[in-house]
Amino acid sequence: MSQAETENKLLLPLNMVGKWCMNLLNEAGAMFIFLMDGLLHIFSSLGIFKKTVKELYFIGVKSITVISLIGLFTGMVVGLQTQYALSKFGSDGFLGAAVALSLVRELGPVLTAIMLTGRAGSSMTAEIGVMRISEQIDALELMDINPMNYLVSPKLLASLISFPILTALFDLIGIVGGYMTGVLLMGGNEGVYWHRVHTALGWDDISAGFNKSLVFAVLVCTVCCFQGYFTHYRKDGKGPEGVSQATTTAVVMSCVLVLAADYIITSLLL
Repeated sequence: MSQAETENKLLLPLNMVGKWCMNLLNEAGAMFIFLMDGLLHIFSSLGIFKKTVKELYFIGVKSITVISLIGLFTGMVVGLQTQYALSKFGSDGFLGAAVALSLVRELGPVLTAIMLTGRAGSSMTAEIGVMRISEQIDALELMDINPMNYLVSPKLLASLISFPILTALFDLIGIVGGYMTGVLLMGGNEGVYWHRVHTALGWDDISAGFNKSLVFAVLVCTVCCFQGYFTHYRKDGKGPEGVSQATTTAVVMSCVLVLAADYIITSLLL
């Protein structure tokens, strides 16, 4: 084996890592430009608000049931486990504070975003992807209708409105769920529970949860719409197969980015 072949084999892992990093940067840059274009078109015409109301119904109203159920059971589990753990140290009185802070600052925004990714985000990708492979987006361009203004911007605006509201609903029902298990089931003190909830939560905690929900809304909507909009450029599948691959990629990428962003935002806010 020649020296050149040996050097090529040694450099192969570095070349693969470099290629992966370049592809990642290219996609991140394309998504950022896509997001900026979508945000700019929010203010381009008044006609967007009619489509936004339709998206609000789909993303927000139709998600109330699933968000309420997940919030209730999450709060019940947190209340149960927290009451069990605190009772071992004689700190039962801090149950309300522990449940409220864990839901409002962390679990509420994250779980709401993940559930909306699975319910609404996947649908966004599939809808736009089908329109792309069936050339409906090309038809919009031929009719001088901007696809970003027609498809992406209403979804982005509706997500920015829906995510914080649904996060607040999740938090509220989750705190009630913690009360049901920690107080009614485990025998905690009702007055102490609500007093701790009231005194532990400050505006900094509430605003932190809402800020996270806004960031998650932008991430989820951008990733899902981007994957659907550029389905025809995928190398792992064309046509319906490409749409299915794009939907899977969008959901997985959105969930990973939500968790990564949650860590970064938490680190900055603490």
